[in-house]
Amino acid sequence: MAGVSIDIGISAKDRKAIADGLAGVLADTYTVYLKTHGFHWNVTGPMFQTLHVMFMTQYNELWMSVDLIAERIRALGFPAPGSYAAFAKHASVKEETGVPTAKNMIKILVKDHERVAKTCRAVLPVADDANDQPTLDLLTQRLQWHEKTAWMLRSLLED
Repeated sequence: MAGVSIDIGISAKDRKAIADGLAGVLADTYTVYLKTHGFHWNVTGPMFQTLHVMFMTQYNELWMSVDLIAERIRALGFPAPGSYAAFAKHASVKEETGVPTAKNMIKILVKDHERVAKTCRAVLPVADDANDQPTLDLLTQRLQWHEKTAWMLRSLLED
């Protein structure tokens, strides 16, 4: 933001480090959103109805969360990544190019939600050191949701 100073009690260096970390959270979240939506469209088998509805609930939550993450990056004074190329650069979650079985979809999403939790957790100390409570709150909420979602998906794999 050329010419407009930001004075929110967080140094420019810390704001940049937090925004960079949040770019990874955003990219991972968007990648899981896209994958979950694709799984919603393509799931088959005896668990079709359960998974179809569950995936829809999950991708809707993910869709709403990408906006919150991107807006936090903007509030810190930096552009939010908004292209597939930018997401690929920042994401640790890999896209899905095939159509796995329903059980493999669940296994993939468990790992992805665990991965996003790790990405969120890596930004926590940076935000904490900068005394950035809004980012800490956002990350805590995202962690809680991803860990709960991973647990719910894992429970479907139990015999």
